[in-house]
Amino acid sequence: MARTILTALLVVLLHVLVGCHSVDSGASQLLPPSMKAAREAIVAGKAAEMSEADVIEETAINRAAYRQALETLVEHYRQTGNNMKLAWAEDELKELEKVPQYNYIIEAGIAGPDLRASTTITEADYMYDEAVRTENQAGALLVIKDENKLRLALERYNRLISKHPNSDKIDDAAYKIGGICEYFKDYTIAVLYYQRAYQWDPDTIHPARFKAAYILDTKLHRRAEALELYQQSIVKESQYENYKDYAEKRIKEFTAGDEAEE
Repeated sequence: MARTILTALLVVLLHVLVGCHSVDSGASQLLPPSMKAAREAIVAGKAAEMSEADVIEETAINRAAYRQALETLVEHYRQTGNNMKLAWAEDELKELEKVPQYNYIIEAGIAGPDLRASTTITEADYMYDEAVRTENQAGALLVIKDENKLRLALERYNRLISKHPNSDKIDDAAYKIGGICEYFKDYTIAVLYYQRAYQWDPDTIHPARFKAAYILDTKLHRRAEALELYQQSIVKESQYENYKDYAEKRIKEFTAGDEAEE
């Protein structure tokens, strides 16, 4: 009796599982994991021979080619009247829209710390003003911002740095990008850009050292680095009284244990 009941349950379960797929969904034609793994192994072997820039460039090309191929496939099945495969292609194209795509090129990392914000360049000034306007359009005083506008502003600041690496606006652009990345909670990238701001212009008007120190302290918990930058900020950015007071407070808290041991 028990065996009969168990068999019946298995049969019901099998029917349920089979019934999970809609008619002509193409479920039988999905690539199995073994085939995916084989393709990934080929790609990995190729990537090992390429630089990061080469891989990023090829990724961008392949993204565009994949989308174009799917759009071509959709149009082909639409014209030939193959509604079953048209539905598959449209579904794959729709799912592609949901896949996040990242900009793997971080301009501050590529540019390095040795640029100098030294030259007044008219086009760079215009590019900076355009980026600032775009950032402000995102809602400068609002808690909820237009995040795509912020990303566009970030891209424009980066374009300035890339095109005019000697402009006296590159430290301003780096500081602005640091703020945008901080908004998105991309703290490691934010610190890098704040660092570039004072590296590219040691006398920058922006409290970049304090901003980097604050993130290192409160978000990334890299206290030794934060302490050093707090100490620098109270000397180089003393005009920012509130930041100076906070930095002095944190320096005192960091060094209290050391003083006690003495």
